[in-house]
Amino acid sequence: MAVQLDPQLMEILACPSDDHAPLRAGTPADPDADVLTCTECGRGFPVVDGIPVLLLDEATPPTSPPAGG
Repeated sequence: MAVQLDPQLMEILACPSDDHAPLRAGTPADPDADVLTCTECGRGFPVVDGIPVLLLDEATPPTSPPAGG
């Protein structure tokens, strides 16, 4: 099931790493995954029971190199 978060919330959510880049729903390989993916570093943050877990320790590593690097 795809992540269903309020669009206004999605506008303000950002990656907790130092670059604070915006997040997008799903992953490049699976747009319907219950994950928010950083648009800069590529880490995936799980969404559990509709709540994003924005902890670097809980993030999955990027599946491909970040854009531009």
